[in-house]
Amino acid sequence: MSASKAKGTAWESAIVGYLREHHNPGARRNVQMGARDIGDIDGYYLHALEAKAEKSITLADYIEQANREAIHAGQPYGCAVVKRRMKGTADGYVVRDVRTDVRLMNRMRDMEEALKDADFDRWYDIDEEHREAA
Repeated sequence: MSASKAKGTAWESAIVGYLREHHNPGARRNVQMGARDIGDIDGYYLHALEAKAEKSITLADYIEQANREAIHAGQPYGCAVVKRRMKGTADGYVVRDVRTDVRLMNRMRDMEEALKDADFDRWYDIDEEHREAA
């Protein structure tokens, strides 16, 4: 295995470990599928995730790839998780284009409004919990 391939695999594994601890215990690395690739990692809610640990960062290429793989995976959103040099997993960058981010924020807004209408007390408790965690 080449050194760059090993770095990429280590980064993917680090992301999976982080997601399992903080987001989804079922997160896992995907098997590569060539032209119909579905992203590097499954288990990041609603996303196809493309992991990148490269010396030279090319965001446009990463986002194009993530968006294409989201379609293949049947997910509404694609994002790249880019390793930050000399930093740990939690300090990496989650990157998506503005179009995707606005669609995500619109969904979040609409879902929060629906929950607020259906069960205000539950919405309030969840909102307070997330504000405290920030």
